[in-house]
Amino acid sequence: MSFISSQNSGRRTPFSRHTSFSVLALMAMTSSVFAPLAIAQTIAQTVSEVVITGNPLSRSESTNNVSSLSGMNLTQQGQSTLGETLNNLPGVSSTYFGPNASRPIVRGLDGDRIRVLSNSGASLDASSLSYDHAVPLDVLSVERIEVLRGPAALQYGGSAIGGVVNVIDNRIPRNPMQGVLGKIQLQGASGNQEVSKGALLETGFGSWVLHVDAFDRNSKDVKVPQALTCTKAGSPELAKRICNSANNASGGAAGASLFFDQGFVGLSLQTYKSQYGTVAEDEVTIGMKSDRAALEGAWRPTSGFLRSVNWQASQTRYQHTEFEGAEAGTVFANKGHDGRVQLRHKPWKTGAGTWEGVWGWQSEQARFSADGSEAFVPLSHSRTQALFAIEEFSLGKASVNLGIRREQVSVQSLGNPDPNVDRFELGTRKFSPQSYAMASSWQWLPNWRLSANVSRTERAPRDYELFANGPHIATAAWERGQSGLGLEKANSMDVSALWQKGAHQMKLTAFQSRFGNFIGLLGTSEVEEDLPVQVYQGVRAKFSGFETSGQWRLAQSAGTLDLTWRADAVRAINLNTNDAMPRIAPLRLGAGLVHASGAWSSHLGFDWHAAQNRVPEGSLTTPAFTLWHGHVAYKQKVSGSVLNWFARVDNLSNQWAYSATSILTSTAPGKAPLPGRSVKLGVLASF
Repeated sequence: MSFISSQNSGRRTPFSRHTSFSVLALMAMTSSVFAPLAIAQTIAQTVSEVVITGNPLSRSESTNNVSSLSGMNLTQQGQSTLGETLNNLPGVSSTYFGPNASRPIVRGLDGDRIRVLSNSGASLDASSLSYDHAVPLDVLSVERIEVLRGPAALQYGGSAIGGVVNVIDNRIPRNPMQGVLGKIQLQGASGNQEVSKGALLETGFGSWVLHVDAFDRNSKDVKVPQALTCTKAGSPELAKRICNSANNASGGAAGASLFFDQGFVGLSLQTYKSQYGTVAEDEVTIGMKSDRAALEGAWRPTSGFLRSVNWQASQTRYQHTEFEGAEAGTVFANKGHDGRVQLRHKPWKTGAGTWEGVWGWQSEQARFSADGSEAFVPLSHSRTQALFAIEEFSLGKASVNLGIRREQVSVQSLGNPDPNVDRFELGTRKFSPQSYAMASSWQWLPNWRLSANVSRTERAPRDYELFANGPHIATAAWERGQSGLGLEKANSMDVSALWQKGAHQMKLTAFQSRFGNFIGLLGTSEVEEDLPVQVYQGVRAKFSGFETSGQWRLAQSAGTLDLTWRADAVRAINLNTNDAMPRIAPLRLGAGLVHASGAWSSHLGFDWHAAQNRVPEGSLTTPAFTLWHGHVAYKQKVSGSVLNWFARVDNLSNQWAYSATSILTSTAPGKAPLPGRSVKLGVLASF
């Protein structure tokens, strides 16, 4: 028996490849839009990158593997989905359910093995339940995104078995300030006729800091190199567009913090809503809304054993409705809350070394419901209580980081409110996962740092893995859970070498994870209502691979010229059958030239994806392709304000390509290629 992703059996032939060029009409923006900024009494502010989740002990060097995007890098690389925004980080790929729904994949692991957080707190939604469910956030309102692996991930739960993606904003201000600062961002793109705008304003007076932000993103069907068919009413039957890929999203937040001598306490209220096409079905759209209230605070005592106490809590109401034309279909809803208290103790010296650590408690509770013809999961109530501790021992040029987490998890199936829907099993399952991790770091030579991570992690099955029983259009299958599933368990390790000398740097990491009980969706010979039955079962599995990235300074005179590169690869095997696991990214290589001189900076590069022929029975192979990209940026000062102008082109050669990590490649062949050539122009104004 093997993992499958479609109702057809046997490997299938690759898609054809096609490259074409077209004339692009560039959009114009004028600086007159920003005339009001010149009047304000302003101070330009540059926010430096600070990794807070990846290094809970706030050291300048971290033993953990952390990648991040912030500042102009995030502004230029930001896409409409979280997965596509992070897709170019080493070791990170994307589920790509078209241009509107995409979650990150880290080292081949996706779904509930990747924990998506909002400011280190739970982000309750339904994005891990189905590939067509989007993450309810937009990078227009984000300051920084971090991807975390290693012992520090144990702060966030068994769902972080593959890593943590933390989306960070300043909606609850964490630092005092006086005066006013703000940002305005405008951008447009040719490939999907996008028009987006966002604004942020913060003001501090006395002990208070107030924050308000808003954003709006509107786009039409995404342009591709060759024509595709479309049956959606009002759309052409044949066009060089991905049918039903338009997206409208908006949101905003208001927050405030009160600062005192030993800390702060803050509150924020935020909302997000969007309406987007699912691309797998020409007439189906999703209307999504998420409202979140969050509390956060910190206390730093001046005496005693504790150095700081941080706490946070949030409550989320999430709902999305799947519309078939104008008619509302299945409604998914998730309502819950979470809380966390984290204690950091002062350094404790023992012999020649020093211990420093963080201890914490976490609680989460969620009530999920699905109501409609495609409700393949029951109403459920999930609860988690956890204790965790992370300690770091430093001795000269070496350090060791230890982490432990113990959870109590309860998952209850409540069936379906419709008395005619009686196919769901009722009951409660309880689990006690335990996870351990250790990381070490050693400054071997002045320019070399070596590190290693080992972990034993356990994850409790989710409600749909235990109790699902119904048709799931995104996977083109009838999905069935198993209430008798046990804990998912993995033993993982990675080793890294970091070399840095001036502007030159290079990092290489090799990793492997072995699962004694990897919970996956396996194919069967059964058929239910003309759909193939797939069942959640545990198998032995192995994920191994490498990541590397670097930079080499080629020239430095009036400006600088750098060569950058990255590469990664994952090989994943179902050890029960020796078949390949589904939706694994192939070998990827990327390189680019980066030039900076005064107020100007520019970049030209490419990403090459090898052919992915290692696929399970029923999945499509994908051919190799190369995507070229480039950007130019200019920093302009105007009356105390700073205007960061930028232009970016993606898929410069208009390459026809399909994603090996997208389930649509097999379940809806030909409907969702990667986007064609697109030019994005924008400006970020700071005052």
